[in-house]
Amino acid sequence: MYNNSYGYNPQMTVDKINAQMNELERMKQQLQQPQPTNLTQNFQLAPTNRDVIRYANSMEEVQRDMVIGDTPFFSKDMSVVWIKNIKGEIRTYELTEIIAKDDKDIQIEMLQAQINEMKGMIKNAKSNNKYDDEPVEDEKSSSISNDKSSTKKSK
Repeated sequence: MYNNSYGYNPQMTVDKINAQMNELERMKQQLQQPQPTNLTQNFQLAPTNRDVIRYANSMEEVQRDMVIGDTPFFSKDMSVVWIKNIKGEIRTYELTEIIAKDDKDIQIEMLQAQINEMKGMIKNAKSNNKYDDEPVEDEKSSSISNDKSSTKKSK
């Protein structure tokens, strides 16, 4: 009677409905689970106290500041450094700049030192000679005889 070439298979329809129900159930479970969100986290790291050069005008300023580790404090002219530790103990140092010298600078310094040394020797020689300011007198050596009976004729 109703002979259809397409054929009607009720089992295929049931299987199709079951597959759709399973798919919907799976989608329901995925929606109930928390979905990971795409987060973009930007971190800006603040420098610690150890990474920052601290300046102070006096020892009192160093004493007032709190530190979390050994912290150096420099004077504005960089001639003094105070190092304060967690206990509040402060050590003070004087700083001097070390200027790199080449061979010519070293030779100039050596020659200047020699000149200054020679100037000092000259000053010492002048101060040791107490007869410098007096006129020179005719002094005769005691080793030369003063005898007039020499072989030379005297006039």
